[in-house]
Amino acid sequence: MSATATPATSDRSDFRTVMVGGTEIGLITAAGVVAFLVVSRQVTAVLPQQLLEALIVLATGVAVSFLPGRMTAARHGEGLAGAAAMGLWGTVVFMAVDIIALRPLKAYPWTWDAVGGGSTWWYLPIWWMLGTLLAWTGAIVTADQAARGEPTLVRSATPALGSIVVLVLIGRLAGLHVALPVATGAGFTITLAVSAVVALARKR
Repeated sequence: MSATATPATSDRSDFRTVMVGGTEIGLITAAGVVAFLVVSRQVTAVLPQQLLEALIVLATGVAVSFLPGRMTAARHGEGLAGAAAMGLWGTVVFMAVDIIALRPLKAYPWTWDAVGGGSTWWYLPIWWMLGTLLAWTGAIVTADQAARGEPTLVRSATPALGSIVVLVLIGRLAGLHVALPVATGAGFTITLAVSAVVALARKR
């Protein structure tokens, strides 16, 4: 009797893969934040500053969203769960870098702390959920791309990137005065979630 088995290289969700990959995701996030801070302090012209910041947000968003699904070779539920766990661990790793290095250096004003009455704990769970959501939805899109061909990073991310441009332009035309990096991050999250829902609907 013979059967077709899923290759051992797909849907990896073992402890080592999740921990190592999540650590890499956390460090990528930290590098993106540091790059953003450097641009915000060194580039004084408003338009170039916002354009560079938006590109950093976009590049970091693509990395933390799509790399987990590629690292776990997500094709089915197990790989998707592994990617989500990797995203969650990545937020914990970044949080450690943030607390140990960035906060003591007073890298940025803690507006979010002020909103929460000086506490960090109101937004940290939101940060954990966001990191998990991005990795999970990115893995869903990756799995969908794999079912229809080779899931390259560019191929997986292109629909979301194109939609961001449309959303930002609509926002500008509607008179919404939102900073370009913020609009880029929000647009990326929304379009990625929509892309994941479409991918799930396609599988039904």
